[in-house]
Amino acid sequence: MARDTSALTTNAHTEAPGGHGGGFPPFDSTTYVSQVVWLAIAFVLLYALMSRVALPRMEAILTARRTRISDDLAEASRMKTESESAITAYQGARADARTRAQAIAAEIRDQIVAESDNSRKTLEEQLHVRLVEADKTIAATKAAAMSNVRSIAEESAAAIVRRLIGVAPPEQAVAEAVEDVLKR
Repeated sequence: MARDTSALTTNAHTEAPGGHGGGFPPFDSTTYVSQVVWLAIAFVLLYALMSRVALPRMEAILTARRTRISDDLAEASRMKTESESAITAYQGARADARTRAQAIAAEIRDQIVAESDNSRKTLEEQLHVRLVEADKTIAATKAAAMSNVRSIAEESAAAIVRRLIGVAPPEQAVAEAVEDVLKR
């Protein structure tokens, strides 16, 4: 009784000791019903575990997330409204400031114009006074020059006549002749 050891070694790789000799267990028709029962039991347990533990936690997370998103959107809307009102207030303040600046500029311009008018009037009055004084000085200088012209003309006429005829004319005749020429 000699055993073939080569047959034992090839069978050792394909069969477990105590052996199932039929092939892949899920395809074994003798164990098919028990596999379906265990599948149903595992499915029911997994379904119960998921519906009682995991799904409520996921629902709570999704609800919290929805709530947080809606709160964030409400906060963003509120901040947008606040920023729009702040922008409106800023633009109003800027317009008021511009109006006040223009009013101040107009007031300062009016003050400067009034001061320059007063300055101009004062200068015109001073110039008028100087002009009147200058006119008086010119009139006095002219009168003095005219009186000097008369005496210079009388002296010059007497000197010319003396030179021409050799005799000095009478002073009264020279004065009347000069007076007659100056009147013309």
